[in-house]
Amino acid sequence: MGGVGGGERVYDMCLAALKCGYRSFDTASGYANEDHVGRAIRTSGIPRSEIYLTTKLGNSDHHRVKEAFEDSLKSLEVDYVDLYLLHWPQGKVLGAEEHPTFIETYKEMEKLVQTGKVKTIGVSNFSIKTLEALLPHCSIIPATNQVELHPFYPQNELKTYCEERKILLTGYAPLGRSTVFMEHPTVKYLAEKHNSSPAQIVISWAVQRGTIVVPKSEDKGRMLANITLVSLSGTDMKTVDGLHQESGNHKSLLVFDNKKDGTVFGWTYDQLGWKLPTV
Repeated sequence: MGGVGGGERVYDMCLAALKCGYRSFDTASGYANEDHVGRAIRTSGIPRSEIYLTTKLGNSDHHRVKEAFEDSLKSLEVDYVDLYLLHWPQGKVLGAEEHPTFIETYKEMEKLVQTGKVKTIGVSNFSIKTLEALLPHCSIIPATNQVELHPFYPQNELKTYCEERKILLTGYAPLGRSTVFMEHPTVKYLAEKHNSSPAQIVISWAVQRGTIVVPKSEDKGRMLANITLVSLSGTDMKTVDGLHQESGNHKSLLVFDNKKDGTVFGWTYDQLGWKLPTV
């Protein structure tokens, strides 16, 4: 739900998604729209038990996990969340020696599960490097690691690492940025072959390879299409698998480093464990 804005747009989008059959919603304290997501869920008439709700701990709240979670719960106006994620490994105090560390923050998140108000916890934007630092200290293994994931950035090494440790990989921005996949000739060819949209091809590829996706759309027609998967053959899957190997394609399609100083929210790519160029 990030990048949509707040207010009635979010409420209307979530309500429309619920009517289309969506039952999983992903928000965050940093998106400033938890209240509108929660209101859509409450007014939909759909039992809360049928909806999977995810929200996230903000970077500025690593030192106040319990309080920040209660703030989110109050904004959502629900009794519990199904999944609570550590949004980024870096906190408000920037630098490698910050306190609390993401290990300390995650251990505070583990305590929330004991309250019954959080069903499970996980992480977001973690690399193999940061997971290697975190996992030896976990009492609860992260249920998922939510990262940028699409055909140009398939995260194959991270996917294998997480699978070996029973951590589901969730892909945000599964359709990339702008219309990059909608206009790609190979994706368009597969869409025509399956009488589907390019977005359906990309989402179906992600699901068939065993990853979770959190696509976003405000258009009801695209919502209905995106929730309708197509069955890709082994050859089709290999074709999409190979898109990132095309010249200039293996890259992030998001822009976190707007300052172009080699940092993302205060951490360098090396600290994050990211092995991709700035874009």
